[in-house]
Amino acid sequence: MDEELLIYGSYGYTGSLIARTAVDRGLSPVLAGRRAEPLERQATTLGLDHRVFSLEHPNVVEERVADVDAVLNCAGPFSATAAPLVEACLAAGTDYLDIAGEIDVLEALAERDRDAERADVTLLPAVGFDVVPTDCLAAILESELPSATRLALGIDGLGTYSPGTVKSIVEGLSRPGAIREGGAVRTIPAAWRTRRIDFGEGPKPAVTVPWGDVSTAYYATGIPNVEVYATVPAFATGALRRAGTLAPVLGAKPVQGALKRLADATISGPTAEERARSVVRVWGEVEDDEGNRVTARLRTPDTYDLTAETAVEAARRTAAGEVAPGFQTPASAFGPDFALEFEGVEREAVRGETVRGTSGRGDTGD
Repeated sequence: MDEELLIYGSYGYTGSLIARTAVDRGLSPVLAGRRAEPLERQATTLGLDHRVFSLEHPNVVEERVADVDAVLNCAGPFSATAAPLVEACLAAGTDYLDIAGEIDVLEALAERDRDAERADVTLLPAVGFDVVPTDCLAAILESELPSATRLALGIDGLGTYSPGTVKSIVEGLSRPGAIREGGAVRTIPAAWRTRRIDFGEGPKPAVTVPWGDVSTAYYATGIPNVEVYATVPAFATGALRRAGTLAPVLGAKPVQGALKRLADATISGPTAEERARSVVRVWGEVEDDEGNRVTARLRTPDTYDLTAETAVEAARRTAAGEVAPGFQTPASAFGPDFALEFEGVEREAVRGETVRGTSGRGDTGD
């Protein structure tokens, strides 16, 4: 591969899977991060070059990314790492990708669209799970019903977690929920709306969650109203709603720091055997103002295994110059069938119907 890829945060749980997958696919990425010891150990094991640098000094970051074609950021939480890497990539003319899922981060990158076009740089965040499958499913649904004004997405089966994922969840404990309404992100209470969703094995209760699809699905489809749901145990819904009163405490720096240290100390991430047993189901529905509705479902492998595959392929294509400059989502960059290119991802037949006199949201409670 003539194009060169730099993976930042390569020695974390997800970054390690991505780096190994890149090598297995015949790539030779440069590994990077701020901690020398794990980075050197990983680079020696994989036989790859490496660069040790933090994100504290803009000139240093720009210098380190200037001679590669693309940077794939795997170092979460992305609220801390995305901005300095994006600034460096824009200055250096280097394409930027990440596996972020935080709405604020994604919205901030979308706002840099014009800057990226002028710099001839691609900004392609969220190239892992869950955004790749949901983004592609949303794009398929919009193509089936171009008049759609409402989009709902749901995810079932998230049962494996890495330290980085848990730390991102910890950051989210102090934040309210979110939906997109009239094209703008709107703040709502946690677990604001509940609905029963059939992911393929009968209806399950799911609640609204402030995940990155609230941001990306809008840019992929242009649909102005977006809600994202995840299945939770029945007892957890009330706990999520009550958690809002604790937001000031959970958001305090000492509490955040303690919880993140606990995640590092107690969570190692799922084993290969655990990932092999994991199955995730994704559901989507669009509806227009006339009551026309289209639904579809996806079945995917474990979130981390799929992330490694989609992130590496997205980075390979981007570094090769196959993606237009500016802000992109996975579906806008690679098309709605991108998710189906990966082993274990299956889409059910799209189903349409007309429902008169109802919003079609299937609410069981707000």
